[in-house]
Amino acid sequence: MAEDQRRPGMKPEIVSDLARESGASEHQIREIVSLIGFDRNSILREARLLKKNR
Repeated sequence: MAEDQRRPGMKPEIVSDLARESGASEHQIREIVSLIGFDRNSILREARLLKKNR
């Protein structure tokens, strides 16, 4: 079974939107999703905290 079939992902345009809205990179957004899941508010909160602590 391919890796894409085992783990659901997020559409690239959603990742881009979240990155633009939070100021985090798309790579950072994907990492956050892998850790906390697909809740938009939680992703944005973590991404903003990550950017703030840089």
